[in-house]
Amino acid sequence: MNTEVLRRYIKLMVYALIVAAAFSLGYQYFTSQEPGDYYVRQGDNRLSEGNYEQAIESFNLALDKSPNHRGALMGRALVFTQTKQYDQAIAEYNNLISFLEDTIEKDDLTGRGVLAAAYANRGIVYDRQGKYEAALASYISALKTDEDTVSGPGIVNKILYGSEDASSVRKRAQYIYEQLKLPENERVMRLPEIDDTQRMYKP
Repeated sequence: MNTEVLRRYIKLMVYALIVAAAFSLGYQYFTSQEPGDYYVRQGDNRLSEGNYEQAIESFNLALDKSPNHRGALMGRALVFTQTKQYDQAIAEYNNLISFLEDTIEKDDLTGRGVLAAAYANRGIVYDRQGKYEAALASYISALKTDEDTVSGPGIVNKILYGSEDASSVRKRAQYIYEQLKLPENERVMRLPEIDDTQRMYKP
């Protein structure tokens, strides 16, 4: 057989395999997505940009496609938190927590991560409202559910925010616990220079 023809044939087969693999991966990606995922990603982008009105619109569109979408419910709660609509944020976290507690399976690691994040974020809102006992209870629930998810900022956050010693759920819970043991007139519940480094969680 002509070696040049053989070489061309091999190249064509390699290209065909690459195209087939790319098509297969793309097909799996799009068919495995939950309805509403596109709008959740869109909402996450708008949330990170601080476009809260557009973010909530995207999360609502996701919920139209898939009621009780975990990412959309968390996204709405984060918008309410960031815009200081704390009562609505607590209601949204409570709704998400109840839904997850009723539906997640033991082997659903992603679901457990979202549940831990919801507890942690609810704790942060209670914390900001000065409801420290409720905040502590939420932080403890987050740590019991999935401590790895709420263990503090990873390397990406450290690079982006320069927060090497950012407050974590465990640090804040320990601090509140120690302060609540003191007489009320001796407590120092807020340390703004540390508390302001605490980040919201969205797996």
